Amino acid sequence: MTERANYPEGGATWESLKSQMDAMRTDDIDWKNGRAPLYVFHNDAATLDIGKRAYMEYFSENALGRKRAFLSVQKMEQDVLDFGLSLFNAPSNGHGVFTSGGSESILLAMKAARDVWRAAHPGAENRLNLVMPISAHPAFDKACSLMDIEIRRAPLNPDCRVDINAIAEEVDDNTMAIVGSAPCFPHGVFDDISALSDLAVSKGLWLHVDACVGGWLAPFFARNGRPTPDFDFRFHGVRSISADLHKFGFCPKPASTVFFRNADDHEKAVFVADQWPSGRFETSTLVGTRPAGSVASAWAVLNHLGSKGYSDVADRLGKMVDRYVAEIKKIDGLRMVAQPELTIINFTSDEVDMGLVADEMKARGWLPGMTRHPKGLHIMLSMFHAPALESYIADLQQAVESARSNTAGKAQSEAVY
Repeated sequence: MTERANYPEGGATWESLKSQMDAMRTDDIDWKNGRAPLYVFHNDAATLDIGKRAYMEYFSENALGRKRAFLSVQKMEQDVLDFGLSLFNAPSNGHGVFTSGGSESILLAMKAARDVWRAAHPGAENRLNLVMPISAHPAFDKACSLMDIEIRRAPLNPDCRVDINAIAEEVDDNTMAIVGSAPCFPHGVFDDISALSDLAVSKGLWLHVDACVGGWLAPFFARNGRPTPDFDFRFHGVRSISADLHKFGFCPKPASTVFFRNADDHEKAVFVADQWPSGRFETSTLVGTRPAGSVASAWAVLNHLGSKGYSDVADRLGKMVDRYVAEIKKIDGLRMVAQPELTIINFTSDEVDMGLVADEMKARGWLPGMTRHPKGLHIMLSMFHAPALESYIADLQQAVESARSNTAGKAQSEAVY
């Protein structure tokens, strides 16, 4: 049995607490020097500083009270949502919600899709299903588990995009929604949202686009002239889009958004309780209390960077992705699983055990990101990774050579998120 920590007596000074925290960090991965393949997203020091300052300005405020007590929070939140509605080409009746993360954004979209289906099929009692690519995020699994919805997974084409015909074959009268990723997390490519939209329109289905990984940045890749697929409300079948601010919006955590084509769809995601003594309780989010600091910092970062700043970081990130891809391809035995369309790279080998390569990278101080199908290494590149490129490639070269010679070895590393 694990020994349980005793409840503290109190009175610890900040100096003592800071010392203990620093000591506990000893075994943390050195993410500031690019040795983590995910979790942390960075543009530059100025953006980080502005995000921190804005967050601390609203450290104590509660975004739950934005309509009654903290009207400044409501104004900043609406600005952020308006920015996103414009960025994603939403119609005039579009609506957005500021959430705590991609999982909550996806859950709200799925609740809305479910309730829209139910409203269109009064009295129906059959179990509903969601049809999605096998590469779609596990947040959909979580949402469907909570709502008792069956998930049907469609396979991918060789280019790692979902097979549209396979999606169509899984659809039936109880399908409440279909999903496309922009891009998918495992392989870094966009599903064919245009084709999925056509399917959704033809069958009267709700199409959700999961753009959590890069939705706030992908449009700037396209504006810079870098080939980046369209994925937003320009496609008439798209009913909702999830996009994280705390990933490639470079905003402090927790901050995400979900957008709906029309306000009526959004109303299906709203929670209302009006039976208790304190009166009507309504939230557009799963959570009640929310950190107002997240709203303030997102507003500040978006205004600080603006279209010019995001175009700049998109340019720098794109060039860095190209350098990583080119250097990885030079290593004998490695190949890209797919040509990355944003910042995610996934590579594998037909000659060496990538699990052993991951073990070797871990021994050299890197946190290896991995995929299972195919077995490969995975990095979601941020600007933290730019200074680390040369050391990463050098260690990767050695790791591949060690794995190639270790023919009897058994890999210890496995793919986890």
